[in-house]
Amino acid sequence: MDLTGMARRGLLLGGAALATFRSLPASGQGAAPPVPQGTGLAAMTARANAGTVGIVAGGVDGTYIRIAADLAAVLDDGERLRVLPIIGRGSVQNIADIMFVRGIDIGIVQSDALAYVRSRRLLPGVGQMVQYIAKLYDEEVHVLARAEVESLQDLADRPVNVDVPGSGTSMTASLIFDALGIAPKLVNDPQDVALDRLRRGEIAALVYVAGKPARLFSGIAAGSGLHFLRLPMTPALIETYLPARLGHQEYPGLIPEGAGMETLAVGAVMAAYNWAPGTERFRKVAGFVEAFRSRFESFLRPPRHPKWREVNLEAQVPGWVRFDPTREPPPPAYRR
Repeated sequence: MDLTGMARRGLLLGGAALATFRSLPASGQGAAPPVPQGTGLAAMTARANAGTVGIVAGGVDGTYIRIAADLAAVLDDGERLRVLPIIGRGSVQNIADIMFVRGIDIGIVQSDALAYVRSRRLLPGVGQMVQYIAKLYDEEVHVLARAEVESLQDLADRPVNVDVPGSGTSMTASLIFDALGIAPKLVNDPQDVALDRLRRGEIAALVYVAGKPARLFSGIAAGSGLHFLRLPMTPALIETYLPARLGHQEYPGLIPEGAGMETLAVGAVMAAYNWAPGTERFRKVAGFVEAFRSRFESFLRPPRHPKWREVNLEAQVPGWVRFDPTREPPPPAYRR
């Protein structure tokens, strides 16, 4: 990781970012900055960037990028707020991107990613630098295997794709296999490549953490020779994951009508960098949060993703600190 980038943002964070949160009226620091006026190149550049927020999501076949696209479709209002969805690698990498990559203010990650990064000391200071805007929905763990693979235990010593390094799937798959005492040979191909390899018999299974219905599996017809594996809750997993179920309605080519498949789920979180109050980047994220909450009802109607209907804006995320758009900057130093 680039420690210079961390230091740059750390200076902006400062002690004020860790102070007690205090409320302001609507016209305070959470309000969007005035849009620069003028017809010159400098004014046009400033105007284009004044309300632009970058959101890093996931791969093209996942739910994250569809959620980010919905955010852009609903919240874009011209020059006051513009949302740029960005294809990303997933949870762990998205947290690093929020911390270090210029132009990325917000990311969608799994709720277990912060604890994973902190416990392994992958990103120093992450607990102070990354906060959450809202808990979104639960993501289901999909384990798709070839016909000869009947259970998770059959995957021991066999090649299993877990998505690219740094993805939430890679993280969660490692945690689950470790907890269950199963040691497959982990492969890190993009999911579309992995699905082709699975069909050809080059790997035994693939793991994919995504909100159902995941588009990756939408084109799989009955009789494909592929099926989902059962992933039941166990005492080793109950503190981190939730019980879930995949059904025929989501995957008609893989699950017979009237049947279902036990699996696990993990929460998805909209995370943001903890910018210091009073900075331009803080005002951008605060303006995004205000727009998101005020227009939330629009996400509950078609053609928006059905996962929006699972979102509770007041839900808390254990182990995370909520981003507060009403924080004010510290008072100026007293001068005699």
